[in-house]
Amino acid sequence: MALSRETLEQLRVDHTEDFTLADHDPGWLPPAARDLSKGERKELADQMLKDNVKELAEAQDMLYADDRYSVLLVFQAMDAAGKDSTIKHVMSGVNPQGCSVTSFKKPSDEELDHDFLWRCNKALPPRGNIGIFNRSYYEEVLVTKVHPQILDYQRLPVTARGKAFWQARYDDINAFERHLVRNGTVVLKFFLNVSKEEQKARFLARLDTPEKNWKFSAADLKERAYWDDYQQAYQDAIAATATPWAPWWVIPADRKWAMRTAVSDIVTTTIKGLDLRYPQISDADREALAAARTELEAE
Repeated sequence: MALSRETLEQLRVDHTEDFTLADHDPGWLPPAARDLSKGERKELADQMLKDNVKELAEAQDMLYADDRYSVLLVFQAMDAAGKDSTIKHVMSGVNPQGCSVTSFKKPSDEELDHDFLWRCNKALPPRGNIGIFNRSYYEEVLVTKVHPQILDYQRLPVTARGKAFWQARYDDINAFERHLVRNGTVVLKFFLNVSKEEQKARFLARLDTPEKNWKFSAADLKERAYWDDYQQAYQDAIAATATPWAPWWVIPADRKWAMRTAVSDIVTTTIKGLDLRYPQISDADREALAAARTELEAE
C-alpha cells in the first residue's frame, strides 16, 4: 500500500509564493491512518515501509542498469528530527554499491578556500546511483544566516551581508540545482519538520537513557535557544528555493513512522516515475550470448 498522490502533494512545495512554515503541522497524519488506533497505525506503517523498501530496491536496480539518471536526496532538519534514523530505515534495502551518504560537518580549511557549493559538488552521485546528503549546501543559508559571524571565516570579498547577499546565495543554489536536473540528476529535498515540544521530549529521552547519552550534545541545547531564528531561516530558504525542478518536501516529523513512510514513498514513487529501462542488447551481442551458451553446455 502506498500513500495517494493527493496525500503526497500536501507535503510538496514547488513554488515560492505564500509559503509559510506554520501551515505545515509537524504532527500531521496521512488520511488513511487518522481513524486507526495506535497499534493499527504502527502495523499499517510497518507494512507500508516494508513494501516501499522492497520497491525501492527494485527501482534502484533499474536506475543502476539504465545509467542515465542519478538521484540526490537532501535532508535538512533541526537537531533530533530524525535524519539519521530516516536514512537508515528508508535505505535499508538498497544495494550499498549504488548508494552513498555524505554528512557535512564544519568546513575544513581546504573547503573554506572554495565557494560554498564546492564540497557538495564533488560529493554528487554518479549516473545510476543514489546520493544522500545529511545536511548540505543549505547549511550556508541556515546556520550561517542564524550565526552570520561564521562568514568571517570564509574570507569573502563581499562585505555587505544584507538581504541582497542571502538572495544571491538562493540564486546560486537554484542555478546549481537547475544545472543538476538538466544533466540527469533528480533532486529531492526533505525538511523533516519537528516541533519544539517533540524536540524537547527527544532530548530528554537521550538524557534519560544511558544507551542514548552519546547522542546528546551541549551544542544541541545551545542551538535550541535560536529556535525561532532557525524556523525563520528555514521558511526563507524553502520559499526562495522551492522550484518545480527541485521541490521541497516538508515532512511532518513528530511521528517517526509517518515521517519514514512519507519519505520512502516519495523516493520510491519518484524513481519509478522515471523513464527507466534495462539496456537492450544488439543482434551481434545476442549471437555472442548464444555462442557462449553452446560452449558452456559442451564442457
